[in-house]
Amino acid sequence: MQKILHTIIYHLIFILAMAVSPAGATVAMPAFSLSSVVDGTAITSDSYKEKVLLVTFFATWCKPCMQEVAILKQLQRDLGPRGFSVVALSIDEGGPGIVSKLVKLRQINYPVAMATRTIIHDFGDFSGIPTSFLVNRQGHVVRSYTGFVSPKRVKQDITALLSTAVSGKDVE
Repeated sequence: MQKILHTIIYHLIFILAMAVSPAGATVAMPAFSLSSVVDGTAITSDSYKEKVLLVTFFATWCKPCMQEVAILKQLQRDLGPRGFSVVALSIDEGGPGIVSKLVKLRQINYPVAMATRTIIHDFGDFSGIPTSFLVNRQGHVVRSYTGFVSPKRVKQDITALLSTAVSGKDVE
């Protein structure tokens, strides 16, 4: 009973933090270790320390998700050298084979893995896709996006975080 109550309180705090101050809320990103759908290599949250990260949940059958692929590839290409990365987590039930085909077909340039029920739960049991979480250099989720979001808005949010040092102070 106490564990259930703790879980409910955690999710309420997460939701309230996102609702009250989406740009400034800081909730620690859930830790994860998943296998790449392409080659099985580990994709871990620890690999992205001190980077700005966009964790996006998608499915191959989701039209808005597929519209975002080109945008995410461009963000990765343009902002990757500055310390940014996209990590895409598929909720497809068909397994990694279908997702791997998509990655190869669309020449996706960022890591893609299969989302587990646990990781979906840890990110707040969201109900719609695409859903993305923007993580700052300190490893905190500072904004979430549900549905197709303006590429300009996402790029502005990422760029603002890239101009912030790991300590949280502006880069001089």
